[in-house]
Amino acid sequence: MPSQRIERVQKLLRSEISTVLRTKLKDPRVGMVTITEVDASPDLRNARVFVSLVKEEESESEALAGLKSAAGFIRSELMRALHLRPMPVLEFELDRSLARGARTLDLLDRIRDERERGGSRVDAGDPSDRDE
Repeated sequence: MPSQRIERVQKLLRSEISTVLRTKLKDPRVGMVTITEVDASPDLRNARVFVSLVKEEESESEALAGLKSAAGFIRSELMRALHLRPMPVLEFELDRSLARGARTLDLLDRIRDERERGGSRVDAGDPSDRDE
């Protein structure tokens, strides 16, 4: 578990990176991006920045490439704003947890709808319904 200082720095980095993306980054490949989490190493030398795209399309790889190419610029903007030493090297990754959560909710909705229609094919309590 990260220390309180690391947690505060992670929150601060998340906020400041979001501000830089919103106000200063002009790369057209990076559209509507949300910073979902920042995971900094204990020595603050590296930070993994998890991002989620508002529209998940073919542009995922383009947006990620845009973020990776802008990492140095973003880091320099963070140095001006935060005066944090050392300033972590930023590594951007897609956060697929929101998509997985949406898929899980969709599956649960489909199961509920199946049961409401009387076609309760999947029932965790009845082993005879399982495919073997």
